[in-house]
Amino acid sequence: MMQFLIVALLSVFPSPQAAERPPNVVLIFADDLGYADVGAFGARSYQTPHLDRMAREGMRLTDFYAAQAVCSASRAALLTGCYPNRLGIHGALGPASRHGISPDEETLAELLKARGYATAIYGKWHLGHQPEFLPTRHGFDEYFGLPYSNDMWPRHPEARPGTYPELPLIEGERVLEFMPDQTQLTRRYTERAIAFIERHRARPFFLYVPHSMPHVPLHAGERFRGRSRRGLYGDVIEEVDWSVGEILAALRKHGLERETLVVFTSDNGPWLSYGDHAGSAGPLREGKGTAWEGGVRVPFIARWPGRIPAGAVVREPAMTIDLLPTVARLTGARLPGRKIDGLDIWPLLAGERGARSPHEALFFYYQQNELQAVRAGRWKLVLPHTYRTLAGRPGGQGGVPAKYQSAKAGLELYDLEADAGETTDVATRHPEVVGRLAALAEQAREDMGDALTGRAGKNVREPGRMNPGGQGGKIR
Repeated sequence: MMQFLIVALLSVFPSPQAAERPPNVVLIFADDLGYADVGAFGARSYQTPHLDRMAREGMRLTDFYAAQAVCSASRAALLTGCYPNRLGIHGALGPASRHGISPDEETLAELLKARGYATAIYGKWHLGHQPEFLPTRHGFDEYFGLPYSNDMWPRHPEARPGTYPELPLIEGERVLEFMPDQTQLTRRYTERAIAFIERHRARPFFLYVPHSMPHVPLHAGERFRGRSRRGLYGDVIEEVDWSVGEILAALRKHGLERETLVVFTSDNGPWLSYGDHAGSAGPLREGKGTAWEGGVRVPFIARWPGRIPAGAVVREPAMTIDLLPTVARLTGARLPGRKIDGLDIWPLLAGERGARSPHEALFFYYQQNELQAVRAGRWKLVLPHTYRTLAGRPGGQGGVPAKYQSAKAGLELYDLEADAGETTDVATRHPEVVGRLAALAEQAREDMGDALTGRAGKNVREPGRMNPGGQGGKIR
């Protein structure tokens, strides 16, 4: 009788764990933000109080990576949990591109939507601009933003007037306006994000805010122009920081702070050729468009009061591909049916004692499927390849870039714990480490291919292709 009574009571009063709703997820993704462009990661010539507070109340990962040092590839990895070259997404898709993310790939938004989440993206998409590739076809209920980078291409400083199509601002699947006032973009994205939180505060939601800034051309709202000691670049970062603060304030206003995982990171390192309009990689080597640390290592802050320890710092390697499986674990979402590369890093984020990176190695591809580097633990093996560099020369001024030159890397080994700046090649001192990481690189070539060695991977997939005959190929 007593056992029956207990069972009956449990059916009326479920356990707190059973009744607990899954967490909200807010993912804020900056564009071309360098490793040292946030106060908590070393920025000094402007203020980022909201991000710094987020770091104090949450966790910093010091060795966190974008999967590739360029826009579209990086975003594909973030949303699918896959190395982008596995999906056939390389480089940065432009207005003339006729492909995008495949409808067969499952995004984080789709996984969470299947769990009953409200989903929205306000900002830069860059995974295909034809209707069949837009966010609303890939799990997002709402979309407002630019389909690709804000310089593509009529706004590029080196573009000839009238050469390129106008830059569209899209809402849902229709063009809201052409050539929008970019000084208002950060504010407009932020206002949409706050309104979304307000509307969906009573149910789980996934909010993705991929800012267009600080990708060139730089634009800051009127109240931020001239505020920093770093010129326009600093003004832009202070406005992005303001946006983070507004989103955190909206969560606090609605009592959602302890129910929400908030992550802030960047798609790649700084575009150094733009000089005073570019960010800083701090002590790291090179920047965007390279597999050196300055190109792929990015700032990462995660905050979830009561679940992520405040003020913690983790130095284990992790990557954007890990966010999908980690969020899937936390929300009870199923993993995609196709092979993914990311692994659950919740033990790291939760501050579990002795937690280590779940990866044996992380692989860095660039260009059209060139395997350029491998990281395993403290070691990074750089594989022979050609890369772009300013070779110590200053970048450009006023939004006009300086010209890169080409340089060649050999088979080089770096101890990133002792030498994060990749200044001293120690390959000859550690031949056994070189051999072990070279074997891991060979496994990656077998799996995903490598243009540098002429290998075709066994497990790569095709991107989505524009509908035959171009039907549906124009946004309305």
